[in-house]
Amino acid sequence: MSNHSGRPDHRIAFVCVQNAGRSQMAAAFAERERERRDAGDRIGIVTGGTRPADRVHGVVVEAMSELEIDLGDRTPREVTPEELGAVDLVVTMGCSASDVCPATWNGESRDWGLDDPHERPIEEVREIRDEIEGRVVALFDELLSEPADAE
Repeated sequence: MSNHSGRPDHRIAFVCVQNAGRSQMAAAFAERERERRDAGDRIGIVTGGTRPADRVHGVVVEAMSELEIDLGDRTPREVTPEELGAVDLVVTMGCSASDVCPATWNGESRDWGLDDPHERPIEEVREIRDEIEGRVVALFDELLSEPADAE
């Protein structure tokens, strides 16, 4: 383990309003990347929405299944202020961060400014998906290149 507290070095939350598209894709890519890099003890991942939808958008499930990632069994969930308070990076997806991040949030926040895939044609959803994948890979490159904080 890279530290002795039993918690990961970096904890990331992927957040949007409905937690039914972009943030689900980002979290799934992050989980895959974490596994590929054997970084399970270094990166913690949370995803949620401020007003979660009933289900992940069908077109998003379809686009991800093309990459052999199954989101069909994922359920959008509400992200809690406690969860956000326990992460060190919140990534919002192009929805207003003020809507997502509570006033108590004082960690790092990034907005990826992505289009909402809901009710878009699959071709556009693939473009959004591929952009998310690239951003997640770059984020992992960045986080895992940093030396672990000495505690």
